Amino acid sequence: MALPPTLTPEARAAALAKAKDSRRRRAAVKEQVRKGEMTISQVLELAKSDDVIAKMRVLELLESKSGVGKIRGAALLEKLNISPTRRLQGLGRLQIEEILREFPSLTSVVRGKLVVLSGPGGVGKSTVAKELRKSSPFIVSVSATTRSPRFNEVEGIDYHFLSNEEFDLAVKRNEFLEWAEFAGNKYGTPSAPVMKALEEGHSVLLEIEISGAKQVKKKLPEAVLVFLEPPTWEELVSRLEGRGTDSAERRAARLSLAQDEMAAASFFDKVVVNDQVEKVVARLIEFASA
Repeated sequence: MALPPTLTPEARAAALAKAKDSRRRRAAVKEQVRKGEMTISQVLELAKSDDVIAKMRVLELLESKSGVGKIRGAALLEKLNISPTRRLQGLGRLQIEEILREFPSLTSVVRGKLVVLSGPGGVGKSTVAKELRKSSPFIVSVSATTRSPRFNEVEGIDYHFLSNEEFDLAVKRNEFLEWAEFAGNKYGTPSAPVMKALEEGHSVLLEIEISGAKQVKKKLPEAVLVFLEPPTWEELVSRLEGRGTDSAERRAARLSLAQDEMAAASFFDKVVVNDQVEKVVARLIEFASA
């Protein structure tokens, strides 16, 4: 039998640090379940997009629920014919349904709808998102970015502004539903608040770029992807060239990218022309309630 590869001290230290961080994250989630800040259903949903949580043992999750504990948790697994060593990522659809039936109070809320708004740069996605915040039942997700805030942007409302180191650590921990890099800056959608809002029955809007929308659809096929189109190509060019917050080089890069982005409309579930913000908002609310 071949011997396992010998790790260097640096590689061993890195592996130990990664394992320690994973244990810490799983412990934090279990503590949230114990305190009632997070439901078993939410953890199972989070495990679909978070590899660290996906590797949590089912027994660990159940026994962390207040009133369950080790004995009842083990008995429940035996009743459902689930191995005590089974991890969340190994659960089948029927097994998940059986677990949730054991906690009916956790499934009484109708799950919210996830709507992803995307389109070429300059088409007006941010304007639509701001209007939705003011006049709709949507929760608009706040993205994270490594770029510096503009003069009119507020932390926690427009973006979560992170350093490159903070962003890279979040990527390493698989804390983003999607992320991408553009023009030297990184952008991402934190997954935990989105999943929590959906489980609580809220409709959630993600206003993100096209590559991010494709990542979300891969992880959450039930998401409704909406492509926002300009009334005309000329109007989009006018908007991009009129941006006072971008340099000439940045505007040129955005215009070149917009040509490629317009061709992506066929990938989306819905296409809406942004000829009037109020009409777009009404259509998005319609999609969420369908």
